[in-house]
Amino acid sequence: MELGKVEKLSVRDQWKNEEYDFTPWLAKEENIQLLGDEINLDLEVEGVEIAIGSYKADIVARDGNNRTVIIENQLEKTDHKHLGQIITYASGVEAQIIVWVCSQVTDEHRQAIDWLNEVTRADIAFFACEIELWRIGDSVAAPKFNVVASPNDWTKVVKSTVNSKELSDTKRAHLDFWNGFKSYMEETGTSLKLRQPRPQHWYTMAVGRSKFHISLTTNTQSKQIGCEIYIRGDEAKEAFAQLVEQKDTIEALLGTLEWHELPDGQDCRIKLSRSGDSKSAAQWPELNGWLKDESEAFFKVFSPKIRALNF
Repeated sequence: MELGKVEKLSVRDQWKNEEYDFTPWLAKEENIQLLGDEINLDLEVEGVEIAIGSYKADIVARDGNNRTVIIENQLEKTDHKHLGQIITYASGVEAQIIVWVCSQVTDEHRQAIDWLNEVTRADIAFFACEIELWRIGDSVAAPKFNVVASPNDWTKVVKSTVNSKELSDTKRAHLDFWNGFKSYMEETGTSLKLRQPRPQHWYTMAVGRSKFHISLTTNTQSKQIGCEIYIRGDEAKEAFAQLVEQKDTIEALLGTLEWHELPDGQDCRIKLSRSGDSKSAAQWPELNGWLKDESEAFFKVFSPKIRALNF
């Protein structure tokens, strides 16, 4: 058997400039999730090169619990300047999660991140991650994030949050349902990116643009499930208006939808719902099949339209 040779590449050969090459690459949904997978967080980019006083943070994001995340990029080994910057940026936006991405974390800066995790509040988390590029033979380069420093027992904390025995009966039912749905999607095969289920009434999937996502929902009181496009942010109303202009085309492919501009708030949603009791395990096969079909159909129809929105 002929085997290939794994070769480590220079990140500078791939990304010449941090601001113009690496940051835009990392900010893409499929790439920010690679980083999120390594630190056990669902990350959604809010913006890049965000002004904080007289400085600019490389990436500002939010996690699945709506916490502010600061990501500072450095395509060199860590230095004191960038350590100071991440602290300044974090204080400027009251970030709860701070991620330092670089090509090499020195021992002294790993110790500094460990110390920050020890002395700051329990709800503040600092990470130092190395970005690597690898390829086999003539294959395209593949990125790999390695977590070098993180809060003590971070993985255990995340798992205990998800699997806590202290969950209410309703939250436990949500978690069981979404775990079953995720297993169904993996067993039947899907091109959609699956995230770690949480004990909540919704389950989100990427649709190809920041501040938009597919949200699958379950209402255990009214016994309904749904599939929707959820739009948030300052430009949600403009995005919604542009999609409304394409309503006839969209509904010809997906059927009649509920179009909720939500005038009393900032966000908007476009939804399809049906009856279904997610607490009834006997209904799971049917509900899982419906959610799979609709989420894949929503992605196929909405993703190119959302990417093409003009704002």
